[in-house]
Amino acid sequence: MITTVTLNPCLDKHIDVHGLVLYETNRWHLMSKYAGGKGIDVSRAVHEMGNDTIACGFLGGEEGREIETLLAKQGLKYRFTPISQPTRSCFIIYDTKTRRQTNLNAPGPRITPSELKLFHEDLQRESASSNIIVMSGSVPPGVPSNVYFTLIKSAHKLGKQTILDTTGKYLRAGLKAKPCLVKPNIREAEELLGRKLETEAEIILGAKEIVQMGAGIAVISMGKKGLIASDGKQVIKASSPYVRVKSAVGAGDSTVAGLAISLCRGDSLEEACHLGVAMGTAAVMTPGTELCHREDVLYWLPRIKIRRLA
Repeated sequence: MITTVTLNPCLDKHIDVHGLVLYETNRWHLMSKYAGGKGIDVSRAVHEMGNDTIACGFLGGEEGREIETLLAKQGLKYRFTPISQPTRSCFIIYDTKTRRQTNLNAPGPRITPSELKLFHEDLQRESASSNIIVMSGSVPPGVPSNVYFTLIKSAHKLGKQTILDTTGKYLRAGLKAKPCLVKPNIREAEELLGRKLETEAEIILGAKEIVQMGAGIAVISMGKKGLIASDGKQVIKASSPYVRVKSAVGAGDSTVAGLAISLCRGDSLEEACHLGVAMGTAAVMTPGTELCHREDVLYWLPRIKIRRLA
């Protein structure tokens, strides 16, 4: 069982327009709704690969009920702590003419101290049978910046492995609790380390430094170039052949799902990176926020290149 935590979920509304013109009236020709949020996306990808998962976090209002309905239709298990304010909606505008995408993300509802306390209790109960807890995404207003530090510490006391995928001050604070794995992208790693990572050597050094900051494993994703991972002793690079990108939404979350599945099985770092990149590659082949499809993952698995770096 893999538990995911989404503190700031959203109802994603994916809108297709043909030829977006700024400062003019535009008409969309297709709108799709998805249960969004990084942890929820990880659960969706884990579920697609046939593994057990449960999604946890906060939900409120009509948007929250719609997310639960969407997850139930997919057969996903969930246990969200109810909140008084409505869950946010996010808009993904895709121009079918230019194939460019614009995201409009809301900050999220304000969480009260009593709602946060109830969530901690819910998470402990729902993750009792889990091997790994994946904590992903932004933090809504009202939640302290050290929330991931607290959650990781609690999870470790219960003997759970933890994966953290967040940014900025939340990543910096979470690292102090020594998560088993973190997965920043290049931009997030640069922000964390306070410098540019422009060459492979600089990315390797950055991954090792993040391990020194507290991570058991640091995985830096490089978009279409794959990822570089280090546990402080070894460095692994995983990359895939060229793929025509339909949507990059959820590719990083699909990668995290692959890493979580492998760690849950007790796989090596090489095997974890292998599956993670295969799932991330499969995700960019799908439109909107569909994430990866199992048959695409199986297709890409033998085509992923794994290399040990000095």
